[in-house]
Amino acid sequence: MKELGRDFYLRDACIVAHDLIGMALVHGTTSGVIVETEAYKGPEDKAAHSYNGRRTGRTEIMYHEGGHAYIYMIYGMYYCFNVTANIGGKPEAVLVRAVEPLDGVDVMMVRRKTRDIRKLCSGPGRLCSAMGITKELYGADLCGERLYIVDDGRPAPAVKTSPRINIDYAGEYRNVLWRYYADGSRFISC
Repeated sequence: MKELGRDFYLRDACIVAHDLIGMALVHGTTSGVIVETEAYKGPEDKAAHSYNGRRTGRTEIMYHEGGHAYIYMIYGMYYCFNVTANIGGKPEAVLVRAVEPLDGVDVMMVRRKTRDIRKLCSGPGRLCSAMGITKELYGADLCGERLYIVDDGRPAPAVKTSPRINIDYAGEYRNVLWRYYADGSRFISC
């Protein structure tokens, strides 16, 4: 297994989102193959948290160089894990929407209170709950040892695209094909 280096992340969010499909996300004793992502392209993207140059405590890590964890809470109860992309000052991110569980499945089942392997990590909130990813990991260096992504040598799956999910508010950006998923995966979020 080879941990992804900084250069992997210092690219356009759409390229990073595409290339993350088939890589393995690792946190503690849990891991899973990334099967679904969405790219968010910074200030011009009406669906991005950094749209129009918005810079807050929540979005600050997006303005750093790529390869850090951007974690936030939605609906007041679910965490979402994102990978920051591109060079410093260009606030782009990739939402990891789903993984296929690999290691630590029993731990994931306890955390999620389900025995259905398909429901463990098939959505951003489920994924964070199953893998124990919380706000404490906000800003974590993905080139470090706490939370990271590896290329474990498996063949890259065929990747399909579609519009991103649940962003009807994003005007002309709601239909861009910036959602990437492994063709035929039974672990994607929808």
